[in-house]
Amino acid sequence: MELGVNIDHVATLRNARGGTEPSVLDAALIAQRAQASAITIHLREDRRHIKDADLDEIKRNIKTNLNLEMAATNEMQQIAIKNKPYSCCIVPEKRQEVTTEGGLDVYTQENYIKDFIKPLRESGIIVSLFIDPDEKQVFSAHSCGADFIELHTGAFSNSYGTEYEKTEFEKLKTSAALAQNLGLKVNAGHGLNYQNVHKMHEIDGIIELNIGHSIISRAVFVGLERAIEEMRELIL
Repeated sequence: MELGVNIDHVATLRNARGGTEPSVLDAALIAQRAQASAITIHLREDRRHIKDADLDEIKRNIKTNLNLEMAATNEMQQIAIKNKPYSCCIVPEKRQEVTTEGGLDVYTQENYIKDFIKPLRESGIIVSLFIDPDEKQVFSAHSCGADFIELHTGAFSNSYGTEYEKTEFEKLKTSAALAQNLGLKVNAGHGLNYQNVHKMHEIDGIIELNIGHSIISRAVFVGLERAIEEMRELIL
């Protein structure tokens, strides 16, 4: 498996005080040096962490893949087409949430999502849909013409070490297998950390894990490059 590093919370720390420190670009370059397969940033509607200038600066200066997380809005669609990241991951978004709370409901808005991602794919951008491990969501993601799904691992992560862990983990395994049978490629992420990430080895075919908060938290104590290296060692 590959490791995509989400650096949103470097921007969160910067924005807590204002100014330019810590540098989001420096974080991207360190992640690249530590052999991250992708740099993931989420440009939110309210710009609470990553700013438009961060997207521009990172896109111009990194050589590894840039994965842009974004809501399915006209504004974000135009930003993506203009900047042409390597990939876009379409996520649900609510202003009041601290972090993304669940997967995108593709099933109930299949026609909209299908129309939304078409110009992205026509622009040469790989499109992933961030979904809960649910059969109907997988089928809908396939019907929409997505290249990838990213399975939301939050329920598994929250249940890790409890009586519900096995049930949530089986949902991930089943959904990953179904997606691949349909021809979708599979990534996963959300809530994964240094304690639970080893379980992802038990799911066949996952290409990339996108991890942010746990890595940035670890970086406070050991530095960002070492934190990324430690996570890569766990998933290789």
